[in-house]
Amino acid sequence: MTAPVLAVTVGDPVGIGPEITAQVLSEFAGQDDQHGVAVADLAVMRRAVEVLGLDVELRKITDWSTSSAGAGVIDVFDVGVLGSDLPDWGVVDARAGQASVTAIEIATNAAMDREIAGIVTGPINKEAVWKSGSKHLGHTEMLGELTGVTKQDTMFVVENTKVPDHKLQIFFATRHMSLRKAIDALTVDTQVDSIERAHRALQLYGVDSPRLAVAALNPHGGENGAFGDEEIEILRPAVERVNAGELEVAGPIPADSVFHQGLSGRFDGILSQYHDQGHIASKTFDFDGTISVTVGLPILRTSVDHGTAFDIAGQGIADPGTMRSAYRAAIGYAPFVDGIRQEYLPQ
Repeated sequence: MTAPVLAVTVGDPVGIGPEITAQVLSEFAGQDDQHGVAVADLAVMRRAVEVLGLDVELRKITDWSTSSAGAGVIDVFDVGVLGSDLPDWGVVDARAGQASVTAIEIATNAAMDREIAGIVTGPINKEAVWKSGSKHLGHTEMLGELTGVTKQDTMFVVENTKVPDHKLQIFFATRHMSLRKAIDALTVDTQVDSIERAHRALQLYGVDSPRLAVAALNPHGGENGAFGDEEIEILRPAVERVNAGELEVAGPIPADSVFHQGLSGRFDGILSQYHDQGHIASKTFDFDGTISVTVGLPILRTSVDHGTAFDIAGQGIADPGTMRSAYRAAIGYAPFVDGIRQEYLPQ
C-alpha cells in the first residue's frame, strides 16, 4: 500500500507551529508508513530548522505526488505569502495570519482533490487571521466552508490510556458557549443526535463495535433529582431512545467516574456534555498526548490542541509532543479516509 501523504500546516508562522512541525517531520522523515509535507513559506521552515539546530535538508516541492526523499529531508510545499521578509517571532501580524489561512486552503483543497490522505494542523492565532481580513471564527469554521460542511464535531483522542493498544475518544454535546447556555442547549433531540453522530464517528474511525458512554451532567448523576433533573428529563430518555433502536449506549454515568472507566478500557468513546467536562478529564490525564480530530468533514483532519505560545516562539524550547501525537494519529486514521469521505461529502 502506498504510504499516505500528510500535509502539515504550521499554523501561525511566528508562533511555535513551525518549530514543532520541523521537529516532528524530521523524526518521521524516511519512515515508509507515511510521507509528511510541511505547508508553509520555505523561509519560515528554514528559520525554524535553524532555531532548533536540526541537521536536515529542506526540499521545496510543487507536486503532492513527489516521493519522499528519505531520512534527513523535510519536504515543504511553499505557500508563497511571506517570501524571505518574515515577521518577528511572537507578534500578531496580518501577513502571518494570511500565510496561515493560505496554508489551510492549500492543504484542504489537496485533501478534497484526493491528492493527499489528510491534514495535520498547527495552531493559528485568531487575531492575526482576522487582521488579514478573514471573517472565520477559527480553524473548524474555515474547514467547514472549504469543504461545504455546516456541522462538525470535535473528537478528542487519548492514546496514553491505562490499557495497551486502547485509545479513548471523547465527544462534546456542546462546545464553545458559556456553561449556563450549554446546559440550556441540552434537549432530548440534541442529545440523541450527538449520541448517534459520536457512535457513527467511532465506526468510521476504525472501531467495529463501538462501546459508547454518555457522561452525566450533575454531581453523582443528579442523585435521582436531588442535584438536578437533566439526567431524568433529558439524558436518560435520550439514551433509552437510541437503545430502543440499533445502538447500545451506556449512561448517563457520573462524570467523576465515566472518564476513568473509559481510560481503563471499558469504553471506546464518551459523550461529554460541555466543553470543560471532557477537556479537563483528557488533558489532566495526558496533556501532551491529547489531540483533536474534526469529525463531520469529508477529509481527515487531526490537530494539536494548544495555542501559538507566542511567549516562547523562536526559542527552540516548545514541546512537540502534541504535534507528534496528532501526526501519529493521522497515520493511524489514514486507512479510513475513503469511508470518511463517503459519509460526510456533501451531496
